[in-house]
Amino acid sequence: MKSAAILLMFAWSAMAGEYAVLTSGARLYADRHEADGAKVTLYSQTGSTEMDAGSVVRFESEDYVAPQPARQSAAPATVAVGVNDLVDNAARKYGLPPALVRAVVAVESAYRRDAVSPKGAIGLMQLMPSTAKELGADPKIAEQNVDAGTRYLRDLLLKYDQRMFHALAAYNAGPGAVEKYHGVPPYRETQTYILNVWRNWQKQQQNN
Repeated sequence: MKSAAILLMFAWSAMAGEYAVLTSGARLYADRHEADGAKVTLYSQTGSTEMDAGSVVRFESEDYVAPQPARQSAAPATVAVGVNDLVDNAARKYGLPPALVRAVVAVESAYRRDAVSPKGAIGLMQLMPSTAKELGADPKIAEQNVDAGTRYLRDLLLKYDQRMFHALAAYNAGPGAVEKYHGVPPYRETQTYILNVWRNWQKQQQNN
């Protein structure tokens, strides 16, 4: 039944919703939200998620387009293109679709090189220091962060025989959680994460 629920979650029709942008840089999709003092509740067709209001920076509509920064110089555009180049080059190096790796970066850090999560995950692909060490990378250096994160995602796909949901769940919650539950764990955060990556991946593909 859990597998059926996960598949149903990905079969939602494209309805207008919103994204909760967190202090970690992650973006969680929801149909709507309600604020009650120090708590915010995100509602979706799979249920609801309650979190501290302080962990939410803002809410963006599903079709939100970030405003372009003032063009005082060419630097902002150069930085954005540089990140995309890093992601695309790493994706091709490890044989992954560039749109998929871009989607992971978008959900993990919203393309912020300096993103640091409350749990200590670092950089564009939000690598934990221990994971980065195992991969021989300095997570504070964007090039190494993206290269190691993409290699790690590739390794997870190989580990789980190309089962995308298993690999994304392991990237988010750790391989131990996937092995414990023999598939996508029943963690609302992880299921929301997978959905956000999936939806972002579809948008990336449509834009290419």
